[in-house]
Amino acid sequence: MAEVVIVGAGPVGTLLAAELARRGVEVALLERRTTAGEGTRAIGIHSPVLAALEASGTTERLLASAVRVARGEARSDGRALGVVRFDRLHRRFPFVAALPQAGTEAALAVGAPPARRGADVTAVVPAGCGIRVSLADADALEAPIVVVAGGWRARGLVYRSGGVRVKPYADRYLMADVAGGSDDEIAVVNIDASGVLESFPLPGGRRRFVAWDAAPADASEGARAERLRAALRERGEPADAVTAATAFEVRRAVAPGLRRGGLFVIGDTAHEVSPIGGQGMNLGLLDAATLAPLLADWARTGVEPGLELQRWERRRLASARTAAALATLNTSLGRPLGPAAHAARRAGLRLALLPPGARLLAHAYAMGLDRDA
Repeated sequence: MAEVVIVGAGPVGTLLAAELARRGVEVALLERRTTAGEGTRAIGIHSPVLAALEASGTTERLLASAVRVARGEARSDGRALGVVRFDRLHRRFPFVAALPQAGTEAALAVGAPPARRGADVTAVVPAGCGIRVSLADADALEAPIVVVAGGWRARGLVYRSGGVRVKPYADRYLMADVAGGSDDEIAVVNIDASGVLESFPLPGGRRRFVAWDAAPADASEGARAERLRAALRERGEPADAVTAATAFEVRRAVAPGLRRGGLFVIGDTAHEVSPIGGQGMNLGLLDAATLAPLLADWARTGVEPGLELQRWERRRLASARTAAALATLNTSLGRPLGPAAHAARRAGLRLALLPPGARLLAHAYAMGLDRDA
């Protein structure tokens, strides 16, 4: 029988499985999807995560193919407002490591048990001295410890309806990864009257573009691509390489708690933040990296580290609330504004990006406010 059952084999669940297996814990990893997902929003790994994963060798694997983004530049109406320098932070890894999520998942999966795919979990409930995980088309599993890391869709397995307040935003975005683009290994945020356009470098000479979008999210693929091309042309970026674009909306949710006995909830199941700012996946990865040694001790000794787990839960909840607040600020700053309000926003950003404000912003956006940084 597995000592720990993990529901969800995305980046967060996979990392936890690998970290537990590395410590000698018997793990069962369940995943509803029959194949790994190709789509992705998350591309940046921040310094606290790289530091937390260095001992396992995961950081070395991540950096082998990642672009190291040392600075970001804010622009408006074709002019620079200021620069955020990650390379001037006193960190072990003073940059953001950018790579597609498929590459991240491959690096995280080394040492993890193979995921049992097509495992549709229907219920997670206490049973005797452990937790029972019910499956749609197979016998139930039981384990002393169960961790749900199945994304927002798995939230209903552990929280009652309405138990987690979810705040949807009206904002919509278009996204595409394209070849070419300017600025090499610099992240660029254009904040114009028509809304934000973010640009991040990726390996292989590609860039990720994300643009605020005014049209319905269910518009046709051709219409989405054309709107993203128009946003790129407006900022002087090469637009012809965009042949398709995905649309997404953003929400905010932070659960009131992360554990009940041997049942734990981490990653997007417990907290959703806007991907504008790039902290959502990192938040979940730190959940997993900091929980793994505590669960391994529990499995090895049979003694629940209650006080340490309480401290872990407080730190992770506080970190989630901070990340959600920062993501909300990022989202609001990227909305379209009228001429007067946009001019005021531009002036405020220029002032905020002067020293020492730029350093404080670099610290915040590199997850320096996380309680486990």
